[in-house]
Amino acid sequence: MNDLTHIGPDGRARMVDVSDKAETVRTAQAHGFIKMSPTAFEAAIGRDTKKGDPLAISELAGIMAAKKTSDLIPLCHPLPLSGVNVEIRPVAGEPVFEVTAIAKTTGKTGVEMEALTAVTGACLTLYDMLKAVDKSMQIFGIELLEKTGGKSGPYRKPEA
Repeated sequence: MNDLTHIGPDGRARMVDVSDKAETVRTAQAHGFIKMSPTAFEAAIGRDTKKGDPLAISELAGIMAAKKTSDLIPLCHPLPLSGVNVEIRPVAGEPVFEVTAIAKTTGKTGVEMEALTAVTGACLTLYDMLKAVDKSMQIFGIELLEKTGGKSGPYRKPEA
């Protein structure tokens, strides 16, 4: 099996076998951004739309998305998450929100995909909650900021 592509000699995709890996505490933090019109931004800050509080609902959606990561991403291992935290904060001076997620587990594989999926789910939900006000919102900059645990050790995104 080719470990880089996870394609077997028969040409079929394979889930990576992690049975020989040690269980370690693993964390991952990711973030992303959603830019919107000032009107949509004020509606979000006001936390009162026809659908409810867009920030609270989007944070909850991010947590739910993390829990469903293996259902959404082919070949991603289902993980027993011990914690997921999603925060949505305004970026000073701009009609932009930063969405940050931290995922944790004790297991044989990392939680990077869960953190990234949490951010994506929260951003998409925020879009859905506010699309009646602004259909031109932009979701951007979704990336892994850091991770801990596992054989490869810690990772922290280099400062720009």
